[in-house]
Amino acid sequence: MIAVIDYGVGNLFSVEKAVAALGADVQVTSDKDVIENADKVILPGVGAFGDCMKNLEATGLIPTIKGLVADGRPMLGICVGLQILFDGSEESPGAKGLGLIHGMVKKIQAPGLKIPHMGWNSLTIRAEREPHDLFQGLAEHPYVYFVHSYHAVPDDPSVITATTEYGEQLTASVAKGALQATQFHPEKSGDVGLAILRNFIEH
Repeated sequence: MIAVIDYGVGNLFSVEKAVAALGADVQVTSDKDVIENADKVILPGVGAFGDCMKNLEATGLIPTIKGLVADGRPMLGICVGLQILFDGSEESPGAKGLGLIHGMVKKIQAPGLKIPHMGWNSLTIRAEREPHDLFQGLAEHPYVYFVHSYHAVPDDPSVITATTEYGEQLTASVAKGALQATQFHPEKSGDVGLAILRNFIEH
């Protein structure tokens, strides 16, 4: 079973619908026991970094999430669900992230371009990515759907598994062990997004 963590933010039901369409057993939940017993976990997120962390803290699920990652349970962060894995964000000074991947989330620097970065853009997938990753079977530069004004800048660049270009090179996805995350929305990215979700479910 795949648990989609419900903490009051994120495209919960879009994610649930996409995962269910792939034939997986999926449950949107804030129940600690259900999440701890899930085979895999999805951590969505939309809106401001600080609001997401405040909501997540209110659920009491932060120790659960950290414990699952420490145990090597497969987890997929989506959009702000990627950003909150980091230490903090320029968007919400003083708000602490989960610190599961070290680094900061920074404002996109794209002079002359509209912010947020919204719509379809191509990925550059890192050749040295892990064999169990999200991009198996995809073309080298697949198009996916983004909506964001900030992007993660890891202390260790080797955790970046894909980038995209928008005024500068942006982090599009990261992985550390069984923890993976995408800045883009796979549930809004058509057949490519479904293939990415299928890779997460099946590998």
